[in-house]
Amino acid sequence: MANTVALIDYGAGNLHSVENALLAVGADVVVTADPRDVAAASRIVLPGVGSFKACMDGLSAIGGMSETLETRVFKDAVPFLGICVGMQLMAQAGLEHGTHKGLGWVEGSVAAMTASADVKVPHMGWNSVTPTGPGSLVEAGQAYFLHSYAFEPVQSASSVRAVTDHGGPVVAAIQEGTALGVQFHPEKSQRYGLDLLSRFLEWKP
Repeated sequence: MANTVALIDYGAGNLHSVENALLAVGADVVVTADPRDVAAASRIVLPGVGSFKACMDGLSAIGGMSETLETRVFKDAVPFLGICVGMQLMAQAGLEHGTHKGLGWVEGSVAAMTASADVKVPHMGWNSVTPTGPGSLVEAGQAYFLHSYAFEPVQSASSVRAVTDHGGPVVAAIQEGTALGVQFHPEKSQRYGLDLLSRFLEWKP
């Protein structure tokens, strides 16, 4: 499994669409709920749809998965991509229906977006992605978003790699070491999303 992408199945992701998008850019994909597959893969993708708590509960229910992820990403420097709630789980906590512990990889929490007369929540549809600095794997373009909660960094915004605008700046991508997270859905973002996945397959952080 030296050149495989482990796509984690923990009952909380749009697996079929993400798998198809990865296959479309030439990835060798293994859909798995087995930490041993993650330990052997050369890249890891964590999708996520639904509430922070439900997704974290699903991930935690797989014995050894969270520990294997942390070892692979932060000890072995394996490239990781979190998508939507998969990105949000990288945070310290989610604040949906109480406070729930996340993976704790990035300082910050995931809080509800604020609706107004001019700002609809959930944030749904195509929107701009603007990198916050040079060297980001996430490039400028248009991506598809669908979320009601957003990542809020603690003090320093050093983990933020891109933003979008929805009644003000909203974090669109974060990174900590070899762990990259995107709030948008690459698998629904047509050429922009496929190009990102292609860069992820070639990424050598």
